[in-house]
Amino acid sequence: MLYDVVIIGAGVSGCAIARELSKYKLNICVLEKEEDVCCGTSKANSAIIHAGFDAKPGSLMAKLNVLGNEMMDDLSEDLDIPFKRNGSMVVCINKVGLKGLQELYERGIANKVKKLKLLSRDEALKLEPNLSDNVEGALLAPTGGIVCPFILNIAMAENAYENEVSFYFNTKVLKISKCEDFYQIITNNGDYRAKYIVNAAGVYADVFHNMVSENKIHITPRRGDYCLLDKEMGHHVTHTIFQLPTKYGKGVLVSPTVHGNLIVGPTAIDIEDKESTATTMEGINELIHKSEISVKNLQVSKNVITSFAGLRACEANHDFIIREVPDAPCFIDCVGIESPGLTASPAIGVMVREILVSKEHPVLKDNWKSKRKGILNPNNLSINERNKLIKNNPSYGNIVCRCESVSEGEILDAINRPLGARSLDGVKRRTRAGMGRCQAGFCSPKVMEIISRELDIPMEEITKCGGKSHIVLEKTKK
Repeated sequence: MLYDVVIIGAGVSGCAIARELSKYKLNICVLEKEEDVCCGTSKANSAIIHAGFDAKPGSLMAKLNVLGNEMMDDLSEDLDIPFKRNGSMVVCINKVGLKGLQELYERGIANKVKKLKLLSRDEALKLEPNLSDNVEGALLAPTGGIVCPFILNIAMAENAYENEVSFYFNTKVLKISKCEDFYQIITNNGDYRAKYIVNAAGVYADVFHNMVSENKIHITPRRGDYCLLDKEMGHHVTHTIFQLPTKYGKGVLVSPTVHGNLIVGPTAIDIEDKESTATTMEGINELIHKSEISVKNLQVSKNVITSFAGLRACEANHDFIIREVPDAPCFIDCVGIESPGLTASPAIGVMVREILVSKEHPVLKDNWKSKRKGILNPNNLSINERNKLIKNNPSYGNIVCRCESVSEGEILDAINRPLGARSLDGVKRRTRAGMGRCQAGFCSPKVMEIISRELDIPMEEITKCGGKSHIVLEKTKK
């Protein structure tokens, strides 16, 4: 089959692009080497909606950050995504740094960030009493926010799927060749042909760009370690607390999450291995030390429930590259999407759509669906509503994950909805089953039983996160 558009990568950028292009009468598919959407950078980040004061004025990163931020309210309503504008603060802990704070304020004004305000020491401590005793001032950005990155990614994918975009998982692109009127894409699961390719492959985007262009680029994976703290610490700060940024990024932040935890991170360690997401003792120790520079009484070691690491796709010029490749017509790069890529993703989708529409002039659909409804959470209902729900569907009264109070009904929905979960992590990202204090120690066997029953597969085939991550080993025959 010849597709109008093949998108490589089902992260937040690829799925935002798929959703935007699904508004048109185009034959579109998304190729993803992992077993689900949201398996790369999009699943392991700070979950922050950046206000936009940090990026260099005039850069594409600055422009799309602010545009994406402004789109987030409508998007979260349309796609039923957990989102909150809690505001962010950049904290200065010495008087020497106040000049840098002023420069950051002026950069934010140049980027057209709204409502920025410089705070005195007293004003900052009044808003956040748990800031370091050494605080000298802060930059307040009320438009900053927090979001669930998993649901943002999943919601855009589900909406694109409902609008007739095809998704092919466990499909690794091996080679791309330019033919006369199309691109030939060779994968481990067969060949695909496309009039247009959109390269949204994260840390692998340079690999695919370099297959079709003589002008080579290089993506450096930048590993960031994180610690997630218990919900008992969820209100330790109410804003997202940043430190003054350096050339390696915005420093170690401390922020509440939309689910009531506290997140601390990231570190910034440049590596070459595009799959190296293991945390290190050195990274976590650095994280703990740096977090305590801006926020006191965190006691990270005591309150951490899990640690993880993600990779940011850093290009040498530290800016997004979103354009048709000059020497590869109809090949559109979406490259170097590091922080604030999550924030910018809706605007990235619009920009790629505009590039393609300006060339191809496709016809708009008259039946495009803009809305998506998420998984019903009984905890958000009144007592009477919840009792009625359980009476009609008893599976919502069977609590599977005690830490996060996730019911069997929610897990069934996660498995059986569009692009449903096929692994333990797939269920976890959609429902939070396994994300609590015990980190799936209690609920994993029950979740596996439900997956096995619903998909009619043996327990030996169920994985944690696809590939060879099987939980139950096949019995040895005697």
